[in-house]
Amino acid sequence: MLGLVTPGFGLTVWMLITFVILMFLLKKFAWKPILGAINERETKIEGALAAAEKAKEEMAELNAKNDELRKVALAERDALMKEAREMKIQIIAEAKTKAGSEADSILATARETISQEKAAAQGEIKSQVATLSIAIAEKLLKGELSTDDKHKALVDNLVNDVNLN
Repeated sequence: MLGLVTPGFGLTVWMLITFVILMFLLKKFAWKPILGAINERETKIEGALAAAEKAKEEMAELNAKNDELRKVALAERDALMKEAREMKIQIIAEAKTKAGSEADSILATARETISQEKAAAQGEIKSQVATLSIAIAEKLLKGELSTDDKHKALVDNLVNDVNLN
């Protein structure tokens, strides 16, 4: 049997024995802490991934809420702008109506004033025409009645005119 053993065989046996003892010792003392550390690390990684996923979901939810709030704010802004436009149109219409009624009132007052002044001017013109007519008639009559012959002829003409009518 000694012939079967070669000089490298002893080294291989000792390496194998050392390997088995090392494996036994590792299994007995180091394997559980190493597996525990690996499992603990795996648990932490899973927890971190779950937290990241939860944060991602929360961010998506917050983005959705922000979008909804933005839509609501835009709708409110549009409603306020529409209300402001309508109010502007109403104020302009009221101002036009008021200005129109004031203009009509001013025109009516001006027309009445003009009518009154026209009537007063016509009355004054009639008065002046009457005064001038009387003055002219007086001067004519004085000229016509300056002599008795002219006076008799005028009376005769008037009597003939009255008889004819």
